[in-house]
Amino acid sequence: MAPMSDAARLVGLLATPERLRVVAAMVLGQDSLRGISTAAGLDERSTVEALARLVDGGLVESVDGSFVVLEAAFSHAARTAQLSGRGDEDDPGDARSRTLRRVFDGEWLVEIPTKRSTRLVVLDEIAQRFEIGRLYTEREINASLAQVHPDTAALRRYLVDEGLMSRRGGEYWRAGGTVEVD
Repeated sequence: MAPMSDAARLVGLLATPERLRVVAAMVLGQDSLRGISTAAGLDERSTVEALARLVDGGLVESVDGSFVVLEAAFSHAARTAQLSGRGDEDDPGDARSRTLRRVFDGEWLVEIPTKRSTRLVVLDEIAQRFEIGRLYTEREINASLAQVHPDTAALRRYLVDEGLMSRRGGEYWRAGGTVEVD
């Protein structure tokens, strides 16, 4: 699965009425092929085609016959678009920006840094994918982390160990990290 790279690509994935209806059905709670098809008002073939494109595009994940929208892709795409629009405002001498440019290839984390100070910068960036105050299932966490790096278990463990995420009873929530102020 390719990582979701920007807002334009996200909009492109939702550019057909069928795909938009499939995503809407999923956001409203449907996760089976039959449930999505019924809620979207589409025949099964159209639903399968739309789901295949959404999975290939990295907006939807299929796990054991059920489907989940990677909702964090929306906020991440918006943040990426906002950052790319800053242009010269971004200080190229900024240590955080330099670190992120060094370890990411676009939106893809090349490798999980072994140096703790670098890893903390990376984890803080990844934590921004999760909304404060929202509970996530492990499957949702893994789906979002899979857009960044294949070792979702290691990233999830580091996020919890460093206090950026907390977990209890199979649920996770953002517990730290940088917070953007409007």
